[in-house]
Amino acid sequence: GTEGPGVSVSEERQSPAESSGITIIYNPYASLSIEQQRQKLPVFKLRNHILYLVENYQTLVIVGETGCGKSTQIPQYLAEAGWTAEGRVVGVTQPRRVAAVSVAGRVADERGAVLGHEVGYCIRFDDCTDPQATRIKFLTDGMLVREMMADPLLTRYSVLMLDEAHERTLYTDIAIGLLKKVQKKRGDLRLIVASATLDAEKFRDFFNQNETGDPSKDTSVILTVEGRTFPVDIFYIQSPVPDYIKSTVETAMKIHQMENDGDILAFLTGQEEVETVVSMLIEQARALSRTGMKKHLRVLPMYAGLPSPEQMKVFERVSHSVRKVIVATNIAETSITIHGIAFVIDCGFVKLRAYNPKTAIECLVVVPVSKASANQRAGLETQSQIALFSPTTEEDFEKLPKSTVPEMQRSNLSPVILQLKALGIDNVLRFPFLSPPPAQSMVQALELLYALGGLDMHCRLTEPLGMRIAEFPLNPMFAKMLLESGNFGCSQEILTIAAMMQIQNIFVIPPNQKAQAARQHRKFAVEEGDHLTMLNVYEAFVKHSKSSQWCQEHFLNYKGLVRASVVREQLKKLLVRFKVPKKSSEGDPDPVLRCIVSGFFANAAKFHSTGAYR
Repeated sequence: GTEGPGVSVSEERQSPAESSGITIIYNPYASLSIEQQRQKLPVFKLRNHILYLVENYQTLVIVGETGCGKSTQIPQYLAEAGWTAEGRVVGVTQPRRVAAVSVAGRVADERGAVLGHEVGYCIRFDDCTDPQATRIKFLTDGMLVREMMADPLLTRYSVLMLDEAHERTLYTDIAIGLLKKVQKKRGDLRLIVASATLDAEKFRDFFNQNETGDPSKDTSVILTVEGRTFPVDIFYIQSPVPDYIKSTVETAMKIHQMENDGDILAFLTGQEEVETVVSMLIEQARALSRTGMKKHLRVLPMYAGLPSPEQMKVFERVSHSVRKVIVATNIAETSITIHGIAFVIDCGFVKLRAYNPKTAIECLVVVPVSKASANQRAGLETQSQIALFSPTTEEDFEKLPKSTVPEMQRSNLSPVILQLKALGIDNVLRFPFLSPPPAQSMVQALELLYALGGLDMHCRLTEPLGMRIAEFPLNPMFAKMLLESGNFGCSQEILTIAAMMQIQNIFVIPPNQKAQAARQHRKFAVEEGDHLTMLNVYEAFVKHSKSSQWCQEHFLNYKGLVRASVVREQLKKLLVRFKVPKKSSEGDPDPVLRCIVSGFFANAAKFHSTGAYR
């Protein structure tokens, strides 16, 4: 988890749909020395210019494509230039916790440091820093916001870098608004906004405090890091296709039969589509090999829930007689860099989380990809020219939205409002949002927090309940459920359920073992619902000494269950602090279900004789 008080780990999941699950760093220069590797990166040529701009402007907006080196190198340039002297810290935020950990590890390696000493990271439930020694600190945007509860002006930081700001997650946008307020109080605080797409003008104008109209007095500036050295040829279709899955398969096979060497990367919207296309391609490749075609096809999936050994296969070298086809979700847009790609097939769609304030339901919806995402897919770091195949006509492409709708405008805002209230911002409607959320979503969130007892009739945090809900690094409904668990006599079970609900992909379903996996998973299922099923899984995991072998036999995510155990311990400490009694329902599901409803009553529906729920 990464977020501050009032948000669930599930809130940060797959942002967009599947990009939060993993960050893979593949290093094509591994045979070189560390210093030679650093100098190979495009950002190295701009080292002195970057330091000059940071010295002379309050805000620097850096536009650089994936793989240019901005995430790992700029913090080191700042440290080498003295920005970490006298106990000061350079902070780097990431939208995803895995990115914060992996990039921190890479920077520590480059500096010959022990991770957690000079270079550290801080994510929810895991603080790997030394308050006295850490000078370069990687953290999630949610943790930065949380730090502001104790230190509103972020006095320890000399420079803050918001990495991957173009992803516009919920807590990236909150951090942006808060940092604008901090800069007015702290003229010495430097801010670097790093983005992979051309939203630069919007960021620059938002942070620019120059009201004179004289450009020489601007407080923010843009710098572009040139990353791509090879052109991208884009091929549009003549007329729209009715089935982008079928079109993706057909395009991949045509490329394989008609084009020269080079691997293929195909983008789809989710795991199910990826597995469908992988199966179709394998079947067609086998049929093709029977015709005597010498060049073989190796088809590989890539999505967030895929086990690590399977993910790493996309980086394995293949012989000249083999062409790789990597079928991926949008995890491959920003989270990984794959070399050898010569052809990109873009399905033209993406899955996004969307919240309907009228129904209070959040779901994943398939929508057309934005121009920014399409360009991101075309802008992969490569060593050769890329051909991009789009399933849209050129006319339709021009009609696509410029950028993806920010999470702030399509999410449940109750965690956001709770966070701002906890930071002492009473009038949330006047908060400087980069993209203001819909008024209806704000009203619905205020109503929910009032119904939970977190806000009073004057929209102030209640004491002690509202303050305690804000202390939990969870969605407010989970926090209320946990705080009520002692009254229902089931705090032990609710702790487990709350922890398990923060973990994605507990059940592992290998494409070639679906029946066996389903058979094992049914052993844990109960008619009372998913919450108690998750409780059964965790209790069985503990009963079997948290064995990885047992998880493998039962098709369960071992790492996910271990993380649930860590989350449970952290939440347990909060319950002890708030003096919530340690009680168990001793196998009785009734008090557990009642306690869940105490937090999630807004999600309840009544079954009517018509067969519908209302």
